[in-house]
Amino acid sequence: MIDDIPKAVVLLSGGLDSMVAAGLAQRSGFAIHALTVDYNQRHRRELAAADEVARTLGVTRHIVLPLDLRQFGGSALTGDIAVPKGGLTDDIPVTYVPARNMIFLALAMGWAEALGARDIFIGVNALDYSGYPDCRPEFIASFTATANLATKAGADGHGVTIHTPLQHWGKARIAQEAAALGLDPGLSWSCYDPDPSGAACGVCDSCRLRRKGFAEAGLVDPTPYAA
Repeated sequence: MIDDIPKAVVLLSGGLDSMVAAGLAQRSGFAIHALTVDYNQRHRRELAAADEVARTLGVTRHIVLPLDLRQFGGSALTGDIAVPKGGLTDDIPVTYVPARNMIFLALAMGWAEALGARDIFIGVNALDYSGYPDCRPEFIASFTATANLATKAGADGHGVTIHTPLQHWGKARIAQEAAALGLDPGLSWSCYDPDPSGAACGVCDSCRLRRKGFAEAGLVDPTPYAA
């Protein structure tokens, strides 16, 4: 019976990483409740990608939650700051959105408690990423402990586990896993600054990481790139 299938909330941005995390959660036997946050991000094309991925996976429910982080700004993704195109550096880039993963995980935690779900999946990784502090395993562990202290479910001994199956994978491994899961990477979207025609810019940090990963995996990236 469907009620016997364990539920999981999956943060589904529409990017390659979140698509693979959702596919892994589904393969593990979870009924997927996908949460996409419409935070008025510059690269709104990823919202359509999230919808396509959710429909392809046949998730139990997909919520697109509006949360206008442009009101705060502080990031090239939510404010009038140019998206860097010069390549990755050792500094945290201006595409970092202040506390984004902490905010998103808090929302996922709230929905999970309301559902009676004890599992959350998020597609963060600490290898091929842009240096964001809220992708680190130390943050995930700390947030999990704090969140389980803050919820009735946690107080009753039914705390939530946050799964980060991609945590120590590079983009090449993630691209390979998408293929192994039978997922179409063309459904996902990574570019932070698509051009007016709708093509991915090809040179922002996210595009560079994606292109490098597919090349290293020996796989074709079906994303249309402007450069």
